[in-house]
Amino acid sequence: MADSKLALCLWLDQGAEEAANFYCDLFPDSDITRVDRSPSDWPAGKAGDVITIAFTLLGLPAMAMNGRPGDGPNDALSLQVFTDTQEETDRYWAALTEGGGEMACSWCYDRYGVRWQVVSRVLMDGLGHDDPEVRGRVFTAMQDMVKIDHAGIERAIAG
Repeated sequence: MADSKLALCLWLDQGAEEAANFYCDLFPDSDITRVDRSPSDWPAGKAGDVITIAFTLLGLPAMAMNGRPGDGPNDALSLQVFTDTQEETDRYWAALTEGGGEMACSWCYDRYGVRWQVVSRVLMDGLGHDDPEVRGRVFTAMQDMVKIDHAGIERAIAG
């Protein structure tokens, strides 16, 4: 991880190892690289408890840590996962929201409290379209969605 100029650190109330394993099982190009355990008791745990776990998440160096309870993830930061098909969107959405919840316009949160955006590339194409009318239709369509409906966005682009 230290070889990279940027890495992701997820501060979780608890369950860092479980969360990292969940993400690595869900996303391609993801794997656990190191588990660090406490050599002694500490304010939030006991000797031998996992403190941090280093992993790669979709090719990005990452770390999850069992931090101080009450200081976990919030709406101020989300991870974006870009999808190419409705099936891929549906699969990620179902896995991430199980035990978590849904929010508006592609946002959701997982059982660990981490906020995600499951964003279809067709949505990004529509929001970045050269024609301002197309951008407006896509934006309006997106506002009525929680999980992104690829076909609905394609209809908005087509007019």
